[in-house]
Amino acid sequence: MAIAEERHFTRAAKVLGIGQPPLSQQIKILEDELGVRLFHRLTRGVELTEAGRAFMPLAQASVTAAEQAAYAAQRAARGEIGGLTIGFTSSASFNPLVPGIIGRFRENFPGLSIALVEQTTARLLNSLADNTLDIAFLRPALGETDDLVTRRLPDEALWIALPARHRLAGQGSLELLELAGEPFILYPRANGRLLYDSIIAACRNAGFSPRIAQEAPQMASTVNLVAAGVGVALVPESMCQLHAQGVTYARIAGDGPMAQLVVAHRREGPVPPAVRNFMSVLSSKT
Repeated sequence: MAIAEERHFTRAAKVLGIGQPPLSQQIKILEDELGVRLFHRLTRGVELTEAGRAFMPLAQASVTAAEQAAYAAQRAARGEIGGLTIGFTSSASFNPLVPGIIGRFRENFPGLSIALVEQTTARLLNSLADNTLDIAFLRPALGETDDLVTRRLPDEALWIALPARHRLAGQGSLELLELAGEPFILYPRANGRLLYDSIIAACRNAGFSPRIAQEAPQMASTVNLVAAGVGVALVPESMCQLHAQGVTYARIAGDGPMAQLVVAHRREGPVPPAVRNFMSVLSSKT
């Protein structure tokens, strides 16, 4: 390309910063490899042959593609392009921190493709283990994240969700003991041990064992069952923004139970650049 533009071996060698003999040798090797002459040697320079004119635009495209490939590799190494799969529990999606962090990450790294996956905490842990997820927002029990790198987000208080026509509805806060004897709707322990165990423990500390009337596979369906009058439930505070008709919320008086939320990724192996960038955005956001 340099020779075609300069039409002279010596001038082209100067532009390239190499000697003229090595450049001539490289062109000879190329021509021998192709089996054609790329240049007519003239008295005062060179010009492209028909073969050279056909070869030139494709050579330019090859150089451009190589430069683009190098740039893409560099961007990928910086975590600026590629893909990131983020998992979250249904209740985590209502926590304003979660969409806020994901939104900030999208703004900072628009070249990355982000896939969002909603799963139970139990499935999120499995998906992280088998490397089908890069990052997860989840509510793990003690010991469930020993093989993961985690960053703990602020805990949320659990609130009481009541049917709107319930005898205790309309009060700003309630003692947990006031729910003794009430039918409870719980998130299944198989889907996430932390919330289930925290609710059972809080009720027992208040002096009663909850009467479990129904289990709901998702936190949103828990609230819908409360609206239907099936029972009462304890839900993370951020769920209170789910204004389902027929549901009212009340604080738990005193030191009520808390819901823990963490961001986790695999500990084993090198941390992918996109994951490293996500955790950096998380640190700046929280």
